[in-house]
Amino acid sequence: MDPKSTTRRELLKGGAIAAAGAVVVGASVNKALADTTTSYVIDEAPQIQDTLDTIGYGARSHYVTSVRVQESGRKPPPGFDDFGFTYHVETPLQDSVGSMQASSLHYFATTKAAFVPDIDPEQHTLTIQGEVERPLILTLADLKRFPSVSRFHFVECAGNSHNATHKTVQDSHGLTSNAEWTGVLLKTLLNEAGLKESGKWFIAEGAEWNKGADSISITKGMDDVMVAYAMNGEPIRPQNGFPLRLMTPGYEGIYNTKWLRRINVVDQYQLNMDDFGHLYRDETTAALGMMWGPKSVITFPSGEQKLPEKGWYEITGLAWSGQGAVSKVEISTDGGETWNVAELKTNPNPRAHVRFGYMWNWDGGEHMLMSRTTDELGSIQPTRQQVAEYFKVEYTPKYSVPGRNNSIMPWKVSSDGSVTNGLA
Repeated sequence: MDPKSTTRRELLKGGAIAAAGAVVVGASVNKALADTTTSYVIDEAPQIQDTLDTIGYGARSHYVTSVRVQESGRKPPPGFDDFGFTYHVETPLQDSVGSMQASSLHYFATTKAAFVPDIDPEQHTLTIQGEVERPLILTLADLKRFPSVSRFHFVECAGNSHNATHKTVQDSHGLTSNAEWTGVLLKTLLNEAGLKESGKWFIAEGAEWNKGADSISITKGMDDVMVAYAMNGEPIRPQNGFPLRLMTPGYEGIYNTKWLRRINVVDQYQLNMDDFGHLYRDETTAALGMMWGPKSVITFPSGEQKLPEKGWYEITGLAWSGQGAVSKVEISTDGGETWNVAELKTNPNPRAHVRFGYMWNWDGGEHMLMSRTTDELGSIQPTRQQVAEYFKVEYTPKYSVPGRNNSIMPWKVSSDGSVTNGLA
């Protein structure tokens, strides 16, 4: 091949890939190639005029158009449609890069459309009461006097249950997001209040219309639960709980109470408005039943995307586990017949998303792409068939995984490069 006519596209198509999986690019760029670039000369580029708003807070490029969407394909509970409620709003995972979702794109759920609580942080307080020696009423300023922690954690709704009707990864997995959360460990506050030996559960109550109250084991509360006041380096946004949110890492989203105003420590499990059938009175059953197992999803290539031609691509996506950190992600391009270890793009954090990638030379044929996670406890993400076998029910293509669905999501690549739901 004439080096003067070599382009990046030809390198990718032709397979000039280094052993480590990186595309080989020459140390210098010849003039013929440089002349084909479309980079603007600085004084010829369109200019964006700064305003007081963009100086004060900033704005993304108008060429970037990723947005959240309302959940489709599943009817909300009675009342949500009739009275104008927002049920679930999904993050655009198909456009995500790295392991964190922007605060403005973070998914949110079960709130009144246009009626998120507008809470004055100067007036808001957090009460800690019940089975404690010294009940506390804490302002936001009081909370910020305690030692803070900053940790990456995912939040995922139990409604994140992919099925054969979903067309995109935003449809199938858009009810999970990962962010850096900053706040005070609940353990610190309970120690300050003097937790009694009789305190076995705590109930976190929010300020929204249904009070968002859930019974959570005190064992979890004294582990890694956080009262968070910041998200991705700024105060938590109103749709995600401003000014305070309970972070219960690894548990399904409903246990991460927004607009937190009260923590009541009790001596036994209590049924509350927000349980929706989440009845886990035994502590061991509760810990396992509320927690997400190892899970992953390929975000590229995924539904409604298209590979333009044969050649090298990076299969990439996100992996996580409510049980701890991800230890390994594997990729299959043949529907699970063979598996290859993917690269983890960052050091995985406990109960947080981690980006993975695997270089793949697409031959132009039909392929079924799958990913599976192994977490630090050795648990392996199952297929839907394995879930059905575990529950001793007959598997059919329409099988619905009960509870927190962490089964493998397949994407089908057709010979024309189009990508569709592999469950369909």
